Amino acid sequence: MNYRHAFHAGNHADVFKHLTLTRLIALMSRKEQPFAYLDTHAGIGLYDLQGDQANRTGEYLEGIARLWGEEDLPALTADYMRVLHEMNPDGQLRYYPGSPELARRLTRPQDRVLLNEKHPEDGVLLKDNMKGDRRVKVHLGEGWHVPRALLPVPEKRALMLIDPPFEKLDEMQRCAASLKEAVGRMRQTVAAIWYPVKDQRMLRRFYQDLAGTGAPKLLRVELLVHPLDTPNTLTGSGLAIANPPWGLEEELRELLPWLSKKLGQTQGGWQMDWLIAE
Repeated sequence: MNYRHAFHAGNHADVFKHLTLTRLIALMSRKEQPFAYLDTHAGIGLYDLQGDQANRTGEYLEGIARLWGEEDLPALTADYMRVLHEMNPDGQLRYYPGSPELARRLTRPQDRVLLNEKHPEDGVLLKDNMKGDRRVKVHLGEGWHVPRALLPVPEKRALMLIDPPFEKLDEMQRCAASLKEAVGRMRQTVAAIWYPVKDQRMLRRFYQDLAGTGAPKLLRVELLVHPLDTPNTLTGSGLAIANPPWGLEEELRELLPWLSKKLGQTQGGWQMDWLIAE
């Protein structure tokens, strides 16, 4: 309960995660049929990069600040950057959208946004930040219960982000269990799990657990800002994406080389493969 994402808002992991999320939403929006967006560990949805918490770490300076003001950005970043510019109309980078705000702004009138946040103070802030949009429903409960509580959805299409704080040693196992439950309850769910790339031993076990979830297909994507063997640091972050929409793999192959150059610190890199192939 101690984790507060404001300290890390807009860092390299956020940019990778949120840029990928905008592409997932765009690709799912190609079909007119509505979908539900589910966020298991939503946070507050909106962050002040000039606030005390973000300023204390300055992590956004190695993340979104590297893209802000750039003119020659790939076309695939357009949705992501449009939201940022709408939130910062004076041209000064101050406000940063969490996944709930990106989903609220980029989903369509026929879609629903279902958010969950366990932290009591953050839950109140999330409700306040999301008020006024009838498509958005905020739940204040345990994020691991979301698949069981909300799936299947009436829309018959779902996009779910599983993004826990990883404060506890069992959270990678719980991510895999949540994915298994999600595809068990609604097989066609598009589910994206964000995870830190840090402890290779734990990651090997995590990959095995993911491969055993029974997902129809599962894409593994990782963005690195340091070499994998760098000790005692967050070397990068990953997304395990079940049932990725057609076209996502091709888009990420275009985006990731550019993103790794932009966000690399001691050494940028990326990797992508299928943990479960069709």
